[in-house]
Amino acid sequence: MRNVRIIGAAITKFGKHNDRNLKSLAAEAVTGALRDAGISKDRLQGAWVGNAAQGLLDGQEMIRGQVVLHPMGITGIPVFNIENACASSASAFNDAWARVALGEIDVALVLGMEKMYYEDKAKSLKVFTAGMDIEILAEFVRSAKEAEVKMAGERAARGEAEKEKTGGRSIFMDVYAMAARNHMSTYGTTQRQLAAISSKNHFHSSMNPLAQHQKKWSIEEVMNDVEVAFPLTRAMCAPIGDGAAALVICSDEFTLKNGSSHKVDIAATVMASGETTLEGAEEPMTRLARKAYERAGIGPEDVSLAEVHDATAFGELSNTEALMFCPKGEGGPFAEAGNTRLGGKIPVNVSGGLECQGHPVGATGARQVVELFMHLTGRAGERQVTGAKVGLAQNGGGTIGNSEAALSIIILKR
Repeated sequence: MRNVRIIGAAITKFGKHNDRNLKSLAAEAVTGALRDAGISKDRLQGAWVGNAAQGLLDGQEMIRGQVVLHPMGITGIPVFNIENACASSASAFNDAWARVALGEIDVALVLGMEKMYYEDKAKSLKVFTAGMDIEILAEFVRSAKEAEVKMAGERAARGEAEKEKTGGRSIFMDVYAMAARNHMSTYGTTQRQLAAISSKNHFHSSMNPLAQHQKKWSIEEVMNDVEVAFPLTRAMCAPIGDGAAALVICSDEFTLKNGSSHKVDIAATVMASGETTLEGAEEPMTRLARKAYERAGIGPEDVSLAEVHDATAFGELSNTEALMFCPKGEGGPFAEAGNTRLGGKIPVNVSGGLECQGHPVGATGARQVVELFMHLTGRAGERQVTGAKVGLAQNGGGTIGNSEAALSIIILKR
C-alpha cells in the first residue's frame, strides 16, 4: 500500500443558500480545492462524490456526481457516486484513498455535497427517516412519544414550568435525546454539561467565517433556548443547511513531481457498519477507534484536535468517550472542565462542529477533513490549534440496532 496525501482542500460557506443550486456549490468547492492543490482539473484521474439526500429531495438519482462535475469540464474520468447517510463523503474519501493506495491511480478528487434547506421544512425533515429501518420506525416514534409524555408528567409533578418547544424536528433528535437521558440516569451527566459543550462550539464558530451559526452563546442562554426534546435545546442541535466540501488526494510520487506546497499524510481511514450491542459491551465506534489508532501508530493521547459527529451536543459527549479521549461516563465533566475547548487538552470541533458549522449531511465527512487539513497546514486563522500535528475526524450516519449505521474514522498527520 502506498502512502497517500492530501494536497488541496476547500469548502463553501454552509447555510441556507436559496439562490444557489447544487452545481454551483459543488463548483465552488472543487475549484477551490484544485486551486489549493496547485493543479488543473485535467490532472484528475478519478472522482468520488458523496451525497445522501438529493434523490429524495429533488429526484436526482444514479449520476449525481456526473451531473455536477460535467458543467465544470470534469469528464472522461471514472466518477463514483457514494450514498451512505451522514457518512457519505467520509465513505467517498475512504474509497478514493484505497484506489490511490493500491496504485491504480495517482490523484483523485473527493467531493461531499448537499442541498437540504427548503422553505417547506417538513420536506427536509422527512429525509432523516430514510436513515433508519423504516419497518421499525413507527414503533420507535410511538416509544419516543410515550417517553416524552411520561417525562412531561414527571416534570409537572416537580412543579417545573413547561418550556417553549420547537415546531418540527428530525427523528434523530429523539434518538439523541433518549440516549442523553439514559446517560444522565446512568452516569449523572447534567443538562448544564451538554450546554457547556454547545456554548463551547458556538464560541469556536464565532471565529469561523464559513460556519452557518457564528453567534456566541453562554451556557445559560443555551439551557434557556427553545426545547427540542429534553434535555436538548435548539442551540444544542445541528441546523439544516446547504454546502459542499472538496479534497484532492494523491500518491507521494505525484506530490514529488508536482511540488505541492500543502501536504498532509492520511495515516488511517477506517470504516464499519453499526450493530446491536449488549449493555456493558464495547461500542462499535470504540472498536473502530482502536483499529484506527493502531493503523496510524498513535494513541488517543497523541491527537492534537478532533472533529466529531455532533448532530447534537450529546453526540459530541458520547463520541469523546467512544474515541477514548476520556473514560466512559466522564464526557460531561471532561467537557465542562474546558478540556475540549480551543487551548484545552484536546480541542474538539474547533470549526463549531455540526451544531454550528452546519450539517448538510453528504458534505459533513469531507468538511471535517478539510478543517483538519487547514489546522495541520497552519491556515485555520483565529481558531488555529497551535502546533497541530495529528488530526482525527469521526463521522457516523443513520441508525441500525443501537448504534450508527455507518461509522468512519480518519486520522491525518503533518
